[in-house]
Amino acid sequence: MSQRLDPREIVPILSGGGTRVACHVGVLTALAELQIGYRHIVGVSGGSIVAALAAAGWSLPRMKALSLGTDFRQFRGYSLLSLLRTGGLSSGDAFERWIDDQLEGRCFADLPGELHVLATDINGGGPVVFNRALTPLMKVSRAVRFSMSIPLMFAFKSHEGRIMADGVILAEDALHRDWTGTGVPVVCFRLRGQGRRRVLQASRWMPLATYIGLLLQTFMNAVSREYVHAEYWHRTVVINTGEVSPVDFELSRAQQQSLHDTGYRTTLEVMALKLSDIVA
Repeated sequence: MSQRLDPREIVPILSGGGTRVACHVGVLTALAELQIGYRHIVGVSGGSIVAALAAAGWSLPRMKALSLGTDFRQFRGYSLLSLLRTGGLSSGDAFERWIDDQLEGRCFADLPGELHVLATDINGGGPVVFNRALTPLMKVSRAVRFSMSIPLMFAFKSHEGRIMADGVILAEDALHRDWTGTGVPVVCFRLRGQGRRRVLQASRWMPLATYIGLLLQTFMNAVSREYVHAEYWHRTVVINTGEVSPVDFELSRAQQQSLHDTGYRTTLEVMALKLSDIVA
């Protein structure tokens, strides 16, 4: 006899986002209001930050306060020497220390919730999964750092002979899998930005830094606008973040609040329409 599924339980996949962390907090806030629960949660790229905090037992108000109050400029780097040596303008070490502090140094085995973090192996092109079953003694902060390896922004990191890059560049079929092993439906929450044209003010002496920044924004926005395959459309919620870039490290508190509200409203509206199809 097949196991009866709870029609109000899903596996949320928080995909992408970069510095737009508050948007994913808004998603989880809306799910709570809709009384849609989860025991497993999947984090990809910036979404892995919120997924990790949720799996660690953080309350929604605490996550929101962190997303609105964090100055993400502290994680940005513009060292061309680092770019040449490591493949990224910043080592990403400051970010890893920060998220490790928030998680109090927890490993996957220490988490009360079931967390799955995805990164991309650019040496083989496939997904790399970190969770309690596969990497119980790995620090969660390390896996989140792997998933946040934004090309050119953060230095590439190696793991067991594989080269880690941002999980957001993975194909959809790497995300839409049976994460629980019991058939609980997955729902992918994807942030989509449209980018904006800016007045170009390249430094006279260091114009390359400006051009790399523009390239990063263009690449990350292009990835976020990738079409959703029809096979996964009924289990995907696309959240339009407008002109806010996933690599904008100077977001104000008001902008993060707006992102939170956008994630919240979109999830409320779309999940109400899709819920019957998702659990069917």
